[in-house]
Amino acid sequence: MFYVYVLYSKQKGEQYIGYTNDLRRRLTEHLSGKSVYTRHGGTWELVYYEAYRSKTDALQRERKLKGFKKGYAMLKIRIQDSLRSVA
Repeated sequence: MFYVYVLYSKQKGEQYIGYTNDLRRRLTEHLSGKSVYTRHGGTWELVYYEAYRSKTDALQRERKLKGFKKGYAMLKIRIQDSLRSVA
């Protein structure tokens, strides 16, 4: 399986969008400071993920979320309660 995921940092008030083939391992890397971008964001929490059987589908979804503000804005509306519960 391949995953597209969203992390949220309460300290920074920011979200991080990522892609991986091993969600548990990747979360551990983020939380232990092994990821460059999330290293200085305080505590990050998983607020959303999508699972795909196809690597291509997952990568395309990640690019759309990162590259198109409308796609990401629609996702934020879908997960607004999840983001609030962390904040």
